[in-house]
Amino acid sequence: MRADFVTGIPYGNGHINDTYCASYDQAGLQRVRYILQRINTSVFRTPEQLMENISRVTRFSLDRLVEQQHPEAHRRTLTCIPAKDGRPFAVDADGGYWRVYPFIERATGHDELETNEQAFQAAKAFGKFQMLAAGLDGPRLHETIPNFHNTPKRLEALLTAIRSDTHGRASAVSREIEFAIARKEDCSRITDLIASGDIPERVTHNDTKLNNVLLDDTTTEGVCVIDLDTTMPGSALYDFGDMIRTAATNKREDDTDTAGLTVRLDRFESLVKGYMTAGREFLNRVEIDHLAFSGKLLTMECGIRFLTDYLQGDTYFKVKRPDHNLDRCRNQFAYVAAIEGKLSQMQDIVAAQAGAGSI
Repeated sequence: MRADFVTGIPYGNGHINDTYCASYDQAGLQRVRYILQRINTSVFRTPEQLMENISRVTRFSLDRLVEQQHPEAHRRTLTCIPAKDGRPFAVDADGGYWRVYPFIERATGHDELETNEQAFQAAKAFGKFQMLAAGLDGPRLHETIPNFHNTPKRLEALLTAIRSDTHGRASAVSREIEFAIARKEDCSRITDLIASGDIPERVTHNDTKLNNVLLDDTTTEGVCVIDLDTTMPGSALYDFGDMIRTAATNKREDDTDTAGLTVRLDRFESLVKGYMTAGREFLNRVEIDHLAFSGKLLTMECGIRFLTDYLQGDTYFKVKRPDHNLDRCRNQFAYVAAIEGKLSQMQDIVAAQAGAGSI
């Protein structure tokens, strides 16, 4: 359907892609809105594969929602608007890759987690995202960022950085290095379970921050999962573990005051309750048994990445001050220790919710 362009403005606060909200007058219906994005090909170097992943997952999810006769099927998943040639993207004269989604109305993304209800709704939405994508037919999705959550390889990269010590920083972080190496066996637990077939490879989001879920403006329900650029093969535990890492801590990840840093068990319980509303339909027993551990693993992995970048001269993560990456590493390792101290309580919470008939 053709429409008359009204206006286009920058939208959101993302740091990777260029995002705009474009408004149209469509058949007399004013201010029909779309999200227009230019993909950052410096970060995502295989944009056609990336868009093939997104198109397949969103189309499959929509089909399942329609089959379930969901009254808001088109509001519960992103939809790729095809270009004139039928592809889910267009390439401009300068080689830039662009995509368009319908604007999800009456729903908002939130940068800061303020309530347990928000945690519940975000975790529920990510669980439903995984559930809808389960059973995706056709070939395996592309790995747009190979080994993104392969924690053993992240540890190998750290050991390489220690040996190279290109910036002469290794001697000053011996305690952090020892902390990481002491947990070497933990780093391979999930990859070993995937390799053995005890847990399946699934379609996962891989960036499960609160602001990647749109919450309904009236009901606060999690409506739609967005920012699907890292959607690719992985483990459900990676997604849930990153929710624990980002949502169940009581401090920001770069807070230099790690005294009192702990796991908010109330917040963790809200995450488990939300996630298990969908998770109990598709997770196997081994996955459920590792939900609490996943928070330790993903926090450990992130701390290792911060430490590696610090040793290599802060070339990957943006830093705002000297030793910013080291501060982040120390914060994440303190959170790992906090999770270790609370792990049995966290496992009890998971067991209670996994056995609940309904929530």
